[in-house]
Amino acid sequence: TLTRVILRDYREETNKISDTGPQVLVDALQNNTTLKELKLNHESSGYCAVVEAAIELRNNKSITTLCLSDKKIGDEEVQHLVNALKNNQTLTTLELYSNQIGDNGAKYLSGALRNTTTLTKLNLGHNQIGDIGVQHLADILRNNKTLITLDLESNQIGDIGAQHLADALKNNEILITLDLESNQIGDVGAQQLAFALRNNKRIIIIRTGNSLFD
Repeated sequence: TLTRVILRDYREETNKISDTGPQVLVDALQNNTTLKELKLNHESSGYCAVVEAAIELRNNKSITTLCLSDKKIGDEEVQHLVNALKNNQTLTTLELYSNQIGDNGAKYLSGALRNTTTLTKLNLGHNQIGDIGVQHLADILRNNKTLITLDLESNQIGDIGAQHLADALKNNEILITLDLESNQIGDVGAQQLAFALRNNKRIIIIRTGNSLFD
């Protein structure tokens, strides 16, 4: 039985998904009931269609890992993706790193994932999320009861965004790892995060890249 599909670039051989390729993938997986992991890494000419392929998996009752990295996915594509995520009850890992997701994309994701009961890892590293987007993501931390890892490395988060996260972390008893490395967080933001963690004994690993905090 099929449980894993990975399409990625290799040095020796490159997967080049044509515009019709994703539809073939959709047709093949639409009624699949055993797939648990789907990874579609690196840019392809049909990246938008690949997102549509992921959306078609909304009826799949077994998939637990979805990785759409390096696809040049922006806010518009995220808006389509969240329609599939809203009713998903199996996904535990969502990897969307190295894309072009901004504040609006973060807002869309927050609306879809705020009350999810299965997601444990969300990777949004190397995107374009700023303070406004983080304000929406902080809502996930306030309401979600399953997320233990949040990766926001290499975005555009500053002190204001750090404050939003700090406010959410004060009462969060679930999150274990928060990665904020290579953002724009200064001493003020790092101090706010440090204050929040005085009452939060759950988080084990937090990275900001700020010497006052790390």
